Amino acid sequence: MRREYIRSALLISASMAIGVVGWSGYVALLPVALAFPVLWSIARTRMIAALVSAGYFLAALRGLPQGVATFYSSDIWPGFLLWLCASLSFVAVHTVLWTGTAGIRSFRYLLAAVIMAIPPFGITGWAHPVTAAGVLFPGWGWWGLGLMTAGLAGLVTRIWPAVAIALTGFWLWSAAIWTDPKLPEAWHGVDLELGVSLGRDTGLQRQRDMIATVRRAAGNGARFVVLPESALGFWTPTVERLWTGALADGDATVIAGAVVIDADGYDNVLVAIDRNGSRILYSERMPVPGSMWQPWRSWFGESGGARADFFANPIASIVASQAAPLICYEQLIVWPVLQSMLHDPDAILAIGNGWWTEGTSIVAIQRAATTAWAKLFAKPLVIAFNT
Repeated sequence: MRREYIRSALLISASMAIGVVGWSGYVALLPVALAFPVLWSIARTRMIAALVSAGYFLAALRGLPQGVATFYSSDIWPGFLLWLCASLSFVAVHTVLWTGTAGIRSFRYLLAAVIMAIPPFGITGWAHPVTAAGVLFPGWGWWGLGLMTAGLAGLVTRIWPAVAIALTGFWLWSAAIWTDPKLPEAWHGVDLELGVSLGRDTGLQRQRDMIATVRRAAGNGARFVVLPESALGFWTPTVERLWTGALADGDATVIAGAVVIDADGYDNVLVAIDRNGSRILYSERMPVPGSMWQPWRSWFGESGGARADFFANPIASIVASQAAPLICYEQLIVWPVLQSMLHDPDAILAIGNGWWTEGTSIVAIQRAATTAWAKLFAKPLVIAFNT
């Protein structure tokens, strides 16, 4: 009995270590997460499988309590409760689908992986091991995703050591030839360090500072300048006139985050602006649950919160090209990027406003995950973040 307790404790500890290392924010370490299916499969009881799942997921999301506390200017307890609540779907799915029967274990795990990749459970589908596909199979596209899926299935069978060795070989090969995704020609992503003021300081001087930043980038040859999420604040006719007037004498196109408000709530959007005018380029498909997306408001006849349309506008047309936009939270989950890749876009645009993540690895994880997807599908990548 004591030996079984020690074995279980080692499994749970290992799952936590895998969550920490695999989701440390270094793209090269994402394949470490592939050890989770192995630990899940060798758990001897459903309870141990649940604890292994919880250990992995909570360790991967370890920055959430501090981030929530910073966002709401509160103590750690609201963030701690949200941290636990966010893990419920992951733990529940992997607990229900765990089985001690080897013959159906692969099917059960793949079913869990699919469930955690798409809504509704995929809404909190952080730390999905399939994200590592871009590190193991860069440039392989859908074939690489298929191989990654087959590898995940193999890792929960009795031949998992052989599968692990094969995947490690791909990992080492990838590391030897690895290069970061390219930046599209004539594009420039602007990283800002404006903290909490971005999107909240809506004064004229802040808009002028943004315009000056764009002009500097355009002066260095950029034709398309990407600004972070919420860079423009509230999108109003006054702000639109200011920007279109500022761009009237140049060829630059600005793609920037903004918020569009109406009586029922708001949309977190990307706006494209050039000398001919402006248009809403993209509305975020999956805003951050809880802090932005609050569907329960409508249940009580209340308005407010960001709108979510899970499968809307997967691509955005920009001049003669198409891009896959991913705003903040969408970079941490699976289905938005895969839905966009079905349309074979020319590039990926990843923007965010991560001021509230200071002291955590959340922004680094977003960058790593987006880089992995861009490498898998061999797409140029433009990143613009505020911290």
